[in-house]
Amino acid sequence: MDVDSTNVKMVQHSKCYCSVPNCSNSKRKQPYLSFHDFPADYMLRQQWAKAIRREEGPFFTILRGSTFVCSRHFRPGEIYVKEGGSRPRLKRGSIPSRFVWNDWGTREVPVPPPPERPAGLRVRDLRALMDHDYCPMPHGAVDAAADRREVLEWKVMEVEDEAVPVPVQTQQPALNRFCSTDEEFFFFTHFTSERVFLWFWESVEPSASTFVCWSEAQRQALGTPGPEQELALVDECFLFLCRIAAGLEEQALASMFSISLSSVKSTILTWTRYLYLLLGSLPSWMTREQVQATTPDEILRCCPEVRVIVGSTQICCEAASSLPPQSETTFKGLIGIAPCGAITFMSKLYAGSISEQELTRKSNLLSLLEPGDGVMAGLGFQIERMLAEVGATLVAPPQLSRDDAERTEAVARLGLLVERAIHRVKEYHIWDGVLPISLRGSINQLWLICCLLSNYQGPFDIKEDQPV
Repeated sequence: MDVDSTNVKMVQHSKCYCSVPNCSNSKRKQPYLSFHDFPADYMLRQQWAKAIRREEGPFFTILRGSTFVCSRHFRPGEIYVKEGGSRPRLKRGSIPSRFVWNDWGTREVPVPPPPERPAGLRVRDLRALMDHDYCPMPHGAVDAAADRREVLEWKVMEVEDEAVPVPVQTQQPALNRFCSTDEEFFFFTHFTSERVFLWFWESVEPSASTFVCWSEAQRQALGTPGPEQELALVDECFLFLCRIAAGLEEQALASMFSISLSSVKSTILTWTRYLYLLLGSLPSWMTREQVQATTPDEILRCCPEVRVIVGSTQICCEAASSLPPQSETTFKGLIGIAPCGAITFMSKLYAGSISEQELTRKSNLLSLLEPGDGVMAGLGFQIERMLAEVGATLVAPPQLSRDDAERTEAVARLGLLVERAIHRVKEYHIWDGVLPISLRGSINQLWLICCLLSNYQGPFDIKEDQPV
């Protein structure tokens, strides 16, 4: 038997909270986590309490069925799903070991040894002691009949646990229903693997759990009550990514997540505003030292002055309703990448008729450059004079000669690199075809989000132009 008799079933109901200090996880806010009851075994139970740095007393009482530890505090190898089952379980003798105070398990903190069972304490009296702290401690020989009864009671509990019906799929995070492989994660989210997505989610979830959705904000402003959140928070994020990465239409998303079309629109609007504010507040422009440290050696040797490589691209959107039907508007944006392939700069979108020179001037790129910086750009960028105003230079392919062959090849590779970076952003399928007019007001925010999220796919191989 894989699971110790001290290991109880995972909690299925939503009204439960993690009892570890400094952990605010709950089943309602984090439905993708599992929550585990304290063991019935006295010694293992005490090890859990000491591991989480809590002692039973007036301010903390361990009650079966209402005191839990979430799965975030166990190592991945300690949690498994039984073949044919769906509920995560703990392996025999597992003890929570990942906390804030030990850097989530990266720094070992010894767990105190369990207390010895008092001499003469019978199993049935131990059960009474766990249920009633005021019960006096009895003495006497071990009662074999009570031991047998204990074993039978646990077998009954195991049978009852197996008999609990598996929740219907709509009660599980939709993320788990649609993404079971890294290929599926990339299709729906453009994150290269489940690990990368979860790393991103864990970084945004603390702040995401505090914001108010757009429709709820409107209801609060009008003073009208509204329904509770229809989707789990992680599924709201997943829905938004399905819209921008996979390009799924709003009506398809409504059917996929079993919610109304208005809820889909509200979710997309809310997450567009949130991720724009969150990602846009993080520094993306790399310092000269960071650029030097991450530039491949062969590029650094030939083009040590290159700080950024720039390119432009266009996006089409449905025109305003005042214009003739079927007309569309073109927008142009500037992208800058470091020699390592990471997108470090993106401008706002401007009218598609703007020239590369004017686009560069309006983009605010010049204010980020320092004297001695090299900027590489395509033939359409006649920006030498404006770069000279800030002490920067335009890096262009040299005249072909035997001495310059290596530099010529390096410059050509960097030019191809910026094209690959732009292509990666345009692979977010929300840019396929013409952007609907309903998203016209959010086009700059969606543009920034796609540019910065594409960096999660990792840098390019400078030799093969493939992500690594």
